[in-house]
Amino acid sequence: MQKIRYFLLMMVVISMSLVSCESLVDDLNDNPNKLTPEDVGADLFLTGAQLANIIAQNGHLNRIAGMYSGQLIGYASLYSNIYGYNLSTVESNGVWRSIYVGVIPQMHQIRRDASDDMLLVGISKVIEAHAIGTAATLFGDVPYREVDVPEIPDPHFDPQAQVFQDAIELLDEAINNLNDGVSRNLDKDIYFGGDKDKWIQTAYTLKARYYLQMKQYDKAYQEARNGIASDAASMKFYPPTEASTNGNQNLFYEVLAGSRGGDIGNEGSYLMGLICPDSSWSRNNAKTNENARFWYYEIHEEGGPVNQGIIAAQEPMPMVTYAENQLILAECAARTVNFATALGHLNDLRAWLNTGGFLNDAFADSTYGYEAYDATDFANGGIENPDGIDPTRALLREIIEERYVSGFGTYIPFNDVRRLRKDDSDLIVPFPLNPGGTQQPQRLLYAFTELNANGNINEDPGLYAVTPVNQ
Repeated sequence: MQKIRYFLLMMVVISMSLVSCESLVDDLNDNPNKLTPEDVGADLFLTGAQLANIIAQNGHLNRIAGMYSGQLIGYASLYSNIYGYNLSTVESNGVWRSIYVGVIPQMHQIRRDASDDMLLVGISKVIEAHAIGTAATLFGDVPYREVDVPEIPDPHFDPQAQVFQDAIELLDEAINNLNDGVSRNLDKDIYFGGDKDKWIQTAYTLKARYYLQMKQYDKAYQEARNGIASDAASMKFYPPTEASTNGNQNLFYEVLAGSRGGDIGNEGSYLMGLICPDSSWSRNNAKTNENARFWYYEIHEEGGPVNQGIIAAQEPMPMVTYAENQLILAECAARTVNFATALGHLNDLRAWLNTGGFLNDAFADSTYGYEAYDATDFANGGIENPDGIDPTRALLREIIEERYVSGFGTYIPFNDVRRLRKDDSDLIVPFPLNPGGTQQPQRLLYAFTELNANGNINEDPGLYAVTPVNQ
């Protein structure tokens, strides 16, 4: 593994701060350009790491996962090749670097420099757990326990389930730290501005996410009960409102506004057919009107200002959300509690959807409707059970379908199909294989840079190798 310990941002600001107002001649022989991590305030590592984490959660691999779960289509050039399952290890280089260079070492540095600042310490642990949990989710076994250890240049790959458990334990520590900390106005925290309560809720939802991925549904339910309780507490990347240049916009918008215009979009995807009222596989029914969400989700592959919906230039990008938490509660309650409790959690989400809170101003006047379901809708012959399966199973199928739709722009759809394929194939949203495919991908590929540099791995196991937690 390439070991770059410190990824410093805002160097000009820091350099200027070294000039003393008291004396222009003190320490004249010191080199003002020779900075060490100790010269940089701990909170200054935070923004850079958060930006790196955004790349890991919402960047190139996110779009690839969307193509491999029936949500996006690669029309031309690079994305057309990837859409046809011709994936190269170099496509993971950017996300791998973001996690292992941009996030983890910086979070460790924060804890070394500000060990008494419980707010910063807790935030650093949530971000690290988010990043490494995503790595384990996408790739399977990944380096973790030996990462950022100077005397170990080639860290071993830890088992996937162990990494999830390590991330959960780190989140437990984070929750304790944050409970001991005090919220404050922290402008370097571009996610929550130093609001410890939102960080705590996010930590619980991430714990629930990892337990869900390990199919420990009872534990996932318990954690989600303390998770994100409103959309206002969702973790999203909010592009700067006055920014108009690349690097400060919705990442998908930037891709299409740049050299990839026309290469990737969602017209004709299974997802768009699912929420289109005229499709033969539409999910619209007497209690569900997806018209507004269809137009909000529409991506014009030619790029530019025509995209006013989910990938508009300043549109927030979801990472850990209220919708995810509610649907973890709903699914896990259906599996481990009872039908009524699960239906209640699903209807809580539908009540929020029925406010139009998921839309931006450009689509606020579009029609939508999410009337509460009742038990008869899932009984034999009900609108959500036309094939007469067990009512709880019908409810689970609807919850998974809602996860598929609400999870657009995240890794949720890609994760779910892999999690459910072995034991719950009847719940999988039945999107088709991409042209030329013979089987659905089970993971994404390790970065070429890691394969080339780490002596503990010789080759990638391949796109169709089932990761341990899904076996």
